[in-house]
Amino acid sequence: MLLNDTSFIDKPLFIKGKVRNVYDLGDKLLIVVTDRISAFDVVFPNLIPNKGKVLNSISEFWFGFTSGIIGNHMITTDVSQYPDGLSDFTQELQGRSMLVHKVEMAPAECIVRGYLEGSGLKEYNESGSICGTKLPAGLRQGDKLPEPIFTPSTKASEGHDINVSFEELVKSIGRKFAEQLRDKSIALYKAAARHAEGRGIILADTKFEFGMLDGKLVFADEAFTPDSSRFWDMADYEPGRQQKSFDKQFVREYLESIKWNKQPPAPVLPEDVIRKTEGKYIQAYERITGKRLVQI
Repeated sequence: MLLNDTSFIDKPLFIKGKVRNVYDLGDKLLIVVTDRISAFDVVFPNLIPNKGKVLNSISEFWFGFTSGIIGNHMITTDVSQYPDGLSDFTQELQGRSMLVHKVEMAPAECIVRGYLEGSGLKEYNESGSICGTKLPAGLRQGDKLPEPIFTPSTKASEGHDINVSFEELVKSIGRKFAEQLRDKSIALYKAAARHAEGRGIILADTKFEFGMLDGKLVFADEAFTPDSSRFWDMADYEPGRQQKSFDKQFVREYLESIKWNKQPPAPVLPEDVIRKTEGKYIQAYERITGKRLVQI
């Protein structure tokens, strides 16, 4: 089944994102990952089969994998253990939802870059640095950086988040907290990158969110999903050009080919773009986790 509308859940809506609907259960939250897809900050009318299940299942895997580095907000993904009658919606929620602790979110997105791509590439080409971190001259698109770098951004209430230097983050939240976010982010990235490499995948960069739970910093939101990370196939990796990625690459390529202005309303996606995108998400899950995705 495909999931878009979650109005069958009779609970207060905490946040409705581009892909996820989050419900308020008091001291807990229910995160429901739909099959919606967005590109260039616009949500499309099409749904991508199994996308919600992939994103939810990958986060579940990584939260477990990284629990020795830092705790996280996940309680369970087993719908039979959900409170307040939510276990009645097993068909709709199993595999694509997560019960989590409600945490006080840190006011920053924590981005770690191990390779030169995206907004980091653009900034490097202009200044030779990314978010205040000076990098060696002569790097090409897709080159591996000497060391992973922490490049935080502030959370904007409207529009795009703003990249800031580490010292700017320190001024905003204090040095001790900023250093804690940086150190945990880099430790998480290194652990995930090593695992991914063992599966023939490069983790180029990723973004995290953290929060406070009972006075302790915890990993929250989503974890190393194709929507929050760039995954590249090691077999196809070649610096100096754009890499093929395990995400919405086919969607972006199609939109560029039709010269869409990247403004709402979003165009309807062709069936072959939908199927190729679904295949990339499923391939990412299965290669990273070593498990077959139970498709819906």
